Amino acid sequence: MGALSHCIQKHPQLQNKEVKIKKERINMKKGSLEIVCGSMFSGKTEELMRRLKRAEYAKQNVLTIKHQIDVRKSCECIVSHSGSKREAFSFNGSLNCIETILELAKNHDVIGFDEIQFFPAKTIDAIVALVESGKRVIAAGLDLDFRGEPFTIMPTLLAIADEVTKLKAICIQCGQNAHHTQRIINGKPAKYNDPIVLVGAEECYEARCRNCFSIEKPLEETTKITPSLKTKLDERNF
Repeated sequence: MGALSHCIQKHPQLQNKEVKIKKERINMKKGSLEIVCGSMFSGKTEELMRRLKRAEYAKQNVLTIKHQIDVRKSCECIVSHSGSKREAFSFNGSLNCIETILELAKNHDVIGFDEIQFFPAKTIDAIVALVESGKRVIAAGLDLDFRGEPFTIMPTLLAIADEVTKLKAICIQCGQNAHHTQRIINGKPAKYNDPIVLVGAEECYEARCRNCFSIEKPLEETTKITPSLKTKLDERNF
């Protein structure tokens, strides 16, 4: 038996202090970041809700967050394409709202973000802060925009994530696995220079495989290796 162990046995108050230190270390344990990504109609929101529901089964407090821009099926819930719903806090894009999220998260163990690609760049710092404080963060969103280029903050989140799940949809043209989102305007593929964000569903988007995906890039864009800076959203729009 070591001298320290003998000393702790002889002085119970030291043992209590050691237990307290161990508890503090446990309480300081960092959290994790999980990213669920893929094209539209790949089941991202469904998977997010599944993980959040499992956390609730484990008696954990769960906070769900959506962006207010997404009003396709509900202003107060996240809604999957299959019709499943889950009540969510609506984010308006402001700095004050990010501070509100950080405050709300103090009383929750798991925080889920839906359609994370709509969130501004400052959300990354908030997510990192949540993970550092021990929270399990799960974010679902599109990894590629309608041009087939990395979507806003997703590349950074994918890089810093502890776990990445990339889901596949079914190509509506050939039935193969699809990881592209094809925007359709008046029956034809959207133009490259069209606005990045157009909230919609089956009426203006299709899941496509790499072979069936179509986007006509301007000549100057086809010579670039990195995605166009035009893919960066103007945060004032959110």
